This record gives sequence, C-alpha cells and structure tokens, in this order.
Amino acid sequence: MPVVANVNPTVRRRRLGSELRKLREQKGMTAEEVAARLLVSQSKISRLENGRRSISQRDVRDLCGVYGVEDMRIVDSLMQMAKESRQQGWWHAFGDIPYSVYIGLETEAASLRVFEPQVVPGLLQTPEYAAAMIAGNLPEATPEQVEKRVSVRMRRQERITELDAPLRMWAVVDEAALCRKVGNADIMRAQLDRLVEVSRLPHVTVQVLPFDAGAHPGLSGQFAVLEFTDATDATVVYLEGVNSDLYLEKDTDVQAYSLMYEHLRAQALSAEQTRQFITEAAERYV
Repeated sequence: MPVVANVNPTVRRRRLGSELRKLREQKGMTAEEVAARLLVSQSKISRLENGRRSISQRDVRDLCGVYGVEDMRIVDSLMQMAKESRQQGWWHAFGDIPYSVYIGLETEAASLRVFEPQVVPGLLQTPEYAAAMIAGNLPEATPEQVEKRVSVRMRRQERITELDAPLRMWAVVDEAALCRKVGNADIMRAQLDRLVEVSRLPHVTVQVLPFDAGAHPGLSGQFAVLEFTDATDATVVYLEGVNSDLYLEKDTDVQAYSLMYEHLRAQALSAEQTRQFITEAAERYV
C-alpha cells in the first residue's frame, strides 16, 4: 500500500472514533448494548471509539445502521474517513515501529509539552546521541534495528524545522539528562551544543530542572502533552512504557498533567538561565 503524505491515519481514526461515539451517545446506547447488537465484544467498540483500532467501512456501515443514521451524506463522510484511516503514514515505510500511534499524533500536533527526567527529548537529539541512547536502552537490538530507529527519530525532527507550521515545543529536562554520559564526551558535548542551538528557535523553549529544585511533580517519570489545531481533536497525554504505552484523553487526566507541567516550568530555570547552565555543563565534556 503506498504511503500517503497528506493523510494522517492515526488522526483520522481518532476523529472517526469520536464521531461514532457521539452517534452512540445521541442514540442513548451503551457500548455494551451496541456490541450485543453487532455480536462483537464490548472492547472492540471501545477500541473503535478511542481510535486504537483500525476501522473498516463495514464497521462504519454496521454502526450507522444500529444508530439509525439516515442522512447518506453523514454515512458517506464517515465511510471516507474509514477509508483514509486505513492508509499509511510516512512512518509505515520503516516497518514495524512500536510507538507508531504516538508518531501519528506527534506528526499532526500543533504543540508539544514534554518532561524528560533522564535523557534529552527525542526531537532534540543528535543522530549520534540517539544511536548511543537507543543501543544502550535496547542491548539486544541489531545495528540495523538501531539505525532504523535513529532514521525514524531524525524524520520526526522535521516537525521542528518546518517552515509553514513548525511544532511548538516546550521541553523541561531534568539536570540528570545533562550529567548522564550517553556515548562519549564528544557526543555529549555536541548534544548539549545542539540543545542550546535549538532552544534559540522562536517556537522551541527548553528549561532545565536543576537538582537544587528538590522534589517535584515529575518524579514519577516522563510524560508528554500533545495539543492539536482542530477543535475536534482532544488533547492527549502520552506516557511511555516498556511493553506498552498509555494515552490519556479524559479532561480530568489532561488537567492533572497540565497542572503538573505548570509546576515543573515554575521550578525550572528560565530559558536564558538554561542556555547558560547547558553551556557550562558542556564544558565538562572535554
């Protein structure tokens, strides 16, 4: 199947799932009731609605039948979204990528707020740092697998350098990421120089959270908050796991993590202080 550059299947699935959930709620039906009518599992209905499962045109037709949708313009629109949701994004050309759902969201996001307690954020990594980090994190990975992941990471970074609508990124990075020598001294110095350079872009803000800040809301680990231009696309909180990732979209979850992020930003050094801090940290890698 060819790669379609202007269609994001991940986002299409989310939008379609949201529309199907609205139709179900307007009908006053529970997911369990719909599943019973279609002789499928309730978990399938849930996965369709949260965009975690590919939606076929047959699924759309069957659901529209259950919900009594008679306006063929609505049915045709949903069917087209289902068709587009099964196309491939650019990342599929790299084969099986475990975090492809996240890449799809990141590719479409208007802004990204990320907290990293251990390493430099992926979108700000140099190729050499990325390769050393991936190889260390996945000790059983082959050189070819490491290279593929680095290539994907570098492709993702194009969102930062887009001319028309670059990703608005805010990164709070723990001081531990500056102290942890990934690769060798040359790699670390180049990486920290890169951090200072990219932090000067008008749409990128980098703040270091120093050890002196003490306990903080990010001690439980890394997280990212993705926001979208289209009002129909809900904000997503992404939590990376070892074997599986977690995507939170409930308003209460988004609000909780957004508040955590505001506290982290408040406790971190300012953007200018951060550049000076990183510059001094880079001088240690000689």
